[in-house]
Formats: sequence, structure tokens, C-alpha cells
Amino acid sequence: MNLIPEPSVERLLILARLLDRLDVQFITSGEIEARTGWSSNTIRKDISYLEGSFASPAGYDREKLSGAIKTALGLDKPQRFCVVGLGRLGSAYLNYPVFAEEGYELVAGFDSSVNRIEILRSPVPLYPAYKMAEVISRFQISLALLCVPPEEAQHATDRLVAAGIKGIINFAPVVLQVPEGIQVRNVNVVDELRAISATIQCS
Repeated sequence: MNLIPEPSVERLLILARLLDRLDVQFITSGEIEARTGWSSNTIRKDISYLEGSFASPAGYDREKLSGAIKTALGLDKPQRFCVVGLGRLGSAYLNYPVFAEEGYELVAGFDSSVNRIEILRSPVPLYPAYKMAEVISRFQISLALLCVPPEEAQHATDRLVAAGIKGIINFAPVVLQVPEGIQVRNVNVVDELRAISATIQCS
């Protein structure tokens, strides 16, 4: 399979979500364009990175195309992840049901406060931060949601990387330093508000 460029990966993720919510057997690139705003050429180019046969005179077979996207992006395999930092944001994710529906298994939560761990009610096991390496190795956890304060983010990241974590969703408003091969996605609501405000202002 060809290496898929990041912009195409982003669009294919959205397309997979769209396809899973449709109740049709076939969908054309024109119909996808109408629903997403992407050009038909862009859609066809993104789909060309996928392996398999899902095109027909009636359009793309919805189920086969969705399956091909998930296989290409590794979404057809269950993934285990943890939450680091159990304040308001982190603790909210402990009870978020959508993860399991999408094939992601939350198996552990970590916090530096033992008192917080003892008080929180959680459907998943909670551990003090010093047990991070042991637990991540034992349960073969590959992903982490990082929900710690900014001043703690880099230290927590270093511990996650040392423990074997391969991907981090970072909610702290800081730029993390990680070794090559470790994937980081930064999620900052304020930055998103700024971006959409700037887009509105410039349109």
C-alpha cells in the first residue's frame, strides 16, 4: 500500500465516519462532495491510496469502502489507551462511552495524587503515576490522553515514552518534545476558537 499523505488521512477518517452513518448501499464521489465540500478529484485521489475493489457503475460500495479505509488506517484492530491526569477533563473521559464503540479500550487512568485516585469513582482501574511504566507494559497500552497541567506535561510525556507509549493526545497548551517515531496530536479548544474566528474574519 502507498504511504498516505496526512491531509488524505484526515479526510479518510472523516469519510469513514460519514459512511458508517449512512443507510445506502452505494455512494458516488459527487454525493460525497455534496456532503463534505471536498472536490470530486480530491475524493478520488484519496480513495486511490486504498487497496481493494469497491467501485461500480452505481458508485462506491459503502460497506466495502468503509472497510478499506479502516484497514488502511489500522482502525480495524482494537487499541488500548490510558488517561494521564484525572482532573475535571481527564476524569470526564473515564466515563465516555464512545471509545468502546469505536474500538478503543480504556484500560487505565493515572494521576500523581493518590488521594484523587481513592476518591474518584471509575469503571476502569486507576493507578498512581509512579506505576505508569509497570501498568503500560503489563496491559500493552499504546496510546495516551494527556490531561495534566502545562507545567507537568513534558515530565509526564517523558514517562509515557519511556514506558512504551507510541501516540499521545495532548490537551496541555504546550509543545511537547518527543523522540522520532512518537506521534503527538495537540488538542486545544482555545486555538480552535482562534482559528475559526480568524477564518470568519478573513472570509
